[in-house]
Amino acid sequence: MEITNIIGLAAGICVTIAVIPQIIKVWKSKKVKNVSLTMFSTLTLGIFLWVVYGFLKKDYPIMITNSISLFLNIVMIYFISKYEKE
Repeated sequence: MEITNIIGLAAGICVTIAVIPQIIKVWKSKKVKNVSLTMFSTLTLGIFLWVVYGFLKKDYPIMITNSISLFLNIVMIYFISKYEKE
């Protein structure tokens, strides 16, 4: 595996796992008072664009890590939408 792919995977993994603690916290507490739907929506759009970019460039580290990150951020948006009303 090329060093550029290793660096790309490492960067993608860091960015992907960064949102997991927030998801767990919201899931357990069911409180999203201090979580911004606008920020997560903007982030999710950016991640979606990275996924598209990865597919266009056939760059597997970008495709894989950002696809996982996209899923996680969609989960977070779901939680925000669901618990914001409560």
